Amino acid sequence: MTWLLTRACCPRALPWASKCLCGLMNVRSWSQGPLTAYMPEATSFPGVRDHQSLYKTSVEQGDAFWGMLARSRLTWITPFHSVQDCDLRQGRAAWFLGGQLNVAVNCLDRHVHVAPDKVALIWEKDEPGEEVRVTYRELLELTCRLSNTLKRLGVKRGDRVTIYMPPCPLAVASMLACARIGAVHAVVFAGFSAESLADRIRDAQSETVITVNQGLRGGKVVELKKTVDQAVKQCPGVKRVLVSMRTDTQLPMTALDVLLEEEMMKEDAYCEPVAMDSEDMLFLLYTSGSTGKPKGLVHSQAGYLLFAALTHKYVFDYQDRDVFGCVADIGWITGHSYVVYGPLCNGGTTVLFESTPVHPNPGRYWETVERLKINQFYGAPTAIRLLLRYGDEWVKKYDRSSLKVLGSVGEPINKEAWEWYFRVVGETRCPVVDTWWQTETGGICISPRPSNPGDEILPGMAMRPFFGISPSVLDDKGNVLLGNNVSGALCISQAWPGMARTIYKDHKRFVETYLAPYPGFFFTGDGVYRTSEGYYQLTGRLDDIINISGHRLGTAEVEDVVNHHAAVAESAVIGYPHEIKGEGAYVFIVLKKDSKYVEETLAAELRELISKKIAKYAVPEYIQVTRRLPKTRSGKIMRRVLRKIVENKASELGDLTTLDDHEAVQQIIEGHKHLVEGQKSC
Repeated sequence: MTWLLTRACCPRALPWASKCLCGLMNVRSWSQGPLTAYMPEATSFPGVRDHQSLYKTSVEQGDAFWGMLARSRLTWITPFHSVQDCDLRQGRAAWFLGGQLNVAVNCLDRHVHVAPDKVALIWEKDEPGEEVRVTYRELLELTCRLSNTLKRLGVKRGDRVTIYMPPCPLAVASMLACARIGAVHAVVFAGFSAESLADRIRDAQSETVITVNQGLRGGKVVELKKTVDQAVKQCPGVKRVLVSMRTDTQLPMTALDVLLEEEMMKEDAYCEPVAMDSEDMLFLLYTSGSTGKPKGLVHSQAGYLLFAALTHKYVFDYQDRDVFGCVADIGWITGHSYVVYGPLCNGGTTVLFESTPVHPNPGRYWETVERLKINQFYGAPTAIRLLLRYGDEWVKKYDRSSLKVLGSVGEPINKEAWEWYFRVVGETRCPVVDTWWQTETGGICISPRPSNPGDEILPGMAMRPFFGISPSVLDDKGNVLLGNNVSGALCISQAWPGMARTIYKDHKRFVETYLAPYPGFFFTGDGVYRTSEGYYQLTGRLDDIINISGHRLGTAEVEDVVNHHAAVAESAVIGYPHEIKGEGAYVFIVLKKDSKYVEETLAAELRELISKKIAKYAVPEYIQVTRRLPKTRSGKIMRRVLRKIVENKASELGDLTTLDDHEAVQQIIEGHKHLVEGQKSC
C-alpha cells in the first residue's frame, strides 16, 4: 500500500499547535510521586489529597473539575463560556458550550509542533513480523492529503462518510480527515455483511464510502470491495467509493470507484482545519438494538475527545514514550477511543493490530508484545479464554518484560481467565484492569484503576467508577438502592462529557432506550452487584442483547433474519453462557405447517442466511426446532423460561402460572438435551 509519506513538515500546520500539552505526557505516575504530579490540575481544588477526595470533587464539583481539565488538556480555537447544560430528565446533554476546536488538530498538529518524528502509529500487519511505523508528521500529511481529496470530490462539513476498512494507517487518516474538514465518519466493522453495511450506509445517508480492494485477516483474503459493491447497489444515494490498495490484486472498477492513492498524490500536504463547535457531530457508530434496527449513536467533538483522552491516560497509567497496544478493531468503539482518539490526543504511540490471536500460531499476541515492546495491552476476554486453552508455553516463549498494565474489554472476564492473564501473561506484576463501558458511554466508566497507589484489585470485577461517573443501583420499581450488598439495574445519575448525545435521526428512541426507563438517570441496560466493600461487579444484560466475543447483538435482529426464511413461522433467540465467546446465540424455531424441511438442511440454510444478513460472528451454534414456543396466555414469549432451559437450569423455571401450554416446555427441555448431546458426539 502506498502511504504517500514525506519527511517535510509543513509550517502552515503549526499556528493552532502552539499550545503544548501542559505537562500531560510528562507527569510521573502517581505511584512514583504526589497527587499534583499525577494530575497537575488537582492543585486548583483545596483539600484534595488522595484519589477518593479527587473523585468526590469530580462528582460534586463537576463544572469546576471538567472545566479545568478541558482548558488544560485540549487546544481550543475559541474558548468555551459554559462547562455544561445537561438535564437527563429532558434528554439534554451539552458540554463546553461556545467553545470551538478541531479534533484532528488536537490529535496531530499540536504534537507535530512538539515532536514531529515521534511514532504515532505502529501498524502490526496481518503478515507475521511485518510492521509499519508512522510518525506524527507523516500521519498529519496523510490526513491532510486525504482531507483535500475529500473536499475536491465534494464532501462538505456535516456530510456523513462511511468507512469500511481493516485496521491500517489509512483508516485512521480517513477518520481524522473527516474530523479535519468537519465531515462525520461512520466506521463499519469490516466483518459485516453487504446487507448490514447497506443498512448503515442508508441510515447515515452517506454519499461517500471509503474501503480497500481486499483485506487480510488470519492469513486469508477478505473481499471487502466486493462486499461494498454489493452494498452500494442497494444505496442509490452513494456518489463515490474511494478504494485503497491493501493488496496488489486488481479488481474490476465501477463508475463510482476512485483509486484513493492516485487522487491523494494530486493534493497539497496541508489542509486548513475547520473550527467545529463543541457539540457538533464527530462520528456515528452503529450498535445493535433490542428492536432489530441498529442504532446510529452520535458522539460529539470536545466532550468525547476529552473523556477518551483522560480515561486512556489514567486507567492505563499511560506515560510518554509508552507503546499502547489495544488489539480491538477500529470498527468498534474500543478502536475509536483506545486505538485512535485517546492515544493520539495524548500524543502517544498506538498499535493497529490487523491480525488474529492465533495467526500464525497462538503466540501471536506475545510475539508482538516482545517485538514492539508494548507497555499496556488491552484485549477481550474471548481472546484470553481462547489462548488459555493452548497452555502457558505459547506465552512464556516470548519476553513480556515491557508490559506494565493489562486490560480487559467488551464483556465481563471470568475468574479463571483473569487469574491466568494476571499470573501467566503479566507474571503477577502487572495490574489487570477489567473495564466496563459501552458504545453509549464513549469511554471507560468503571475500572479498578485509577485509585490510590496499592489499592486492591479483585479478579473479574470492574470495581471503581472513573472521575465524574456517579453509578446508582435501582430496583425494578425505580427505587435507588442505598448501601452495599445490593443488586439491580446499573444507572448513571449525572451526565458526563463522553456520553452519546442521541441516536441519529431518532432522539425519541434515544430517550426511550436510555433515559425514560429511570427518569433522571442514564440506564445502561446492564445489571450490577454492589459488594459489601462498595465495589461494582457487572452481572450481565437486562435487555434482549447478547454479547458475543465482545460484539453486542440484538436478539430481535437475529429473529428478524430467521423469520424471513420460507419455512419458519416464528422464532426466539436466547443468549447462553459460552466457554470461549462469553455468550453464544441459541435459536428456537417453529416451522410452518406445510414445511418439508429436514432439520439439518434448515439449520445450514439459517446459518448461511444469518452470516450473509448480519455477520459471521452472529451465526448460532444451536438451532432447535420445536412444536411451540412457551407463551403467556396473552401470547408473549416467555424468554426467561427458554433462558433457564439453555442454561441447563430446567429445575429453576420459576412461576409458570401464566404459561398457556406446559407440555410445550417439557418438549423443549427434551429437545434441548437431545440437541446438545448430539453436537457433543459429533
